[in-house]
Amino acid sequence: MENPHAERQAVLLERILKNASACTEMILELNHCVEEILRANASVKIAADLATKYRKNVQYNLAATKHEAP
Repeated sequence: MENPHAERQAVLLERILKNASACTEMILELNHCVEEILRANASVKIAADLATKYRKNVQYNLAATKHEAP
């Protein structure tokens, strides 16, 4: 006579493995999408970094020229 608990556990384990496999596939797809977004936004990040550096340089130069004004 077979153990009914073992049979039920086998069915549950199979469901868990199936769901884990589907979850892994979705995470891989999500990672791929995030990588595409990061690549697409690379130029925006460069432009933002340049604008930030330019603003800091302007602020520094304005502060420096204020102290030199007569």
